[in-house]
Amino acid sequence: MSTVVLEISDEVAVLTLNRPESLNALNLLMIEQLRELTTKIAFDPQVRAVVLRGAGDHFMAGGDLKWFREQLAQPPHQRQARFEGMLADLHASVLNLRGMGKPVVAGVQGAVAGFGMSLMMACDLVLAADNAYFTLAYCNIGLSPDGGATWSLPRQVGLRQAMEIALLGERFDAIRARELGLVNRVLPLADLASETLSLARRMAAGPAGALARTKALLNQSLAASLEAQLHAEQRAFAACGAEPDFREGLAAFFERRPANYARG
Repeated sequence: MSTVVLEISDEVAVLTLNRPESLNALNLLMIEQLRELTTKIAFDPQVRAVVLRGAGDHFMAGGDLKWFREQLAQPPHQRQARFEGMLADLHASVLNLRGMGKPVVAGVQGAVAGFGMSLMMACDLVLAADNAYFTLAYCNIGLSPDGGATWSLPRQVGLRQAMEIALLGERFDAIRARELGLVNRVLPLADLASETLSLARRMAAGPAGALARTKALLNQSLAASLEAQLHAEQRAFAACGAEPDFREGLAAFFERRPANYARG
């Protein structure tokens, strides 16, 4: 059975974490398949937006603790080397999600813990079911965070709140996650799948080049000076203005009709 399932329809790629019997906990096969599939969709010109979700009742409950316990049989230096290699593969998926020139929407429900939170934060937009609950959790088993959590978290909630979430490992609900800025919207569980897919389809129908450049600009902004960001905006704006999508967007506005942006 695939631990990550990829379905592509209407220019939207849907990635489903598929270990529902284990709360979609991360194992080695899932790490490999997540890296392979995020690489595939990043370079697929037919994919214009991405949905990331979890099968069953939960998004992801973090790493597979049974596998972690098995590693205790290894000498510490071997365990350290194995974890280094595992995280190199795992982090490739985070870079794929953050770097791909197409919007990524996460739909989360139930447990969003450990790397589940890191993975969610690597997405561009997050819709949460009203039953979702969140915990970074690493400190509860004597580990420091991975998956870019220490990069994403302070940027999304501020340093003081990030310290509290990471150092205390406490659990909080979807409403609190929205207040902190970790999720965009909180929805009834029954509406999560349809609303997540609808949002992805809306962006898939948008101007792909403009959305890709906007995502890139926002991702680089917190590490750039104002002058550098202004130059980057200048280049991106001018490049968008030279594309057919700009002509179509203006025509649609003045003709009072929906825009029909180029495909492929």
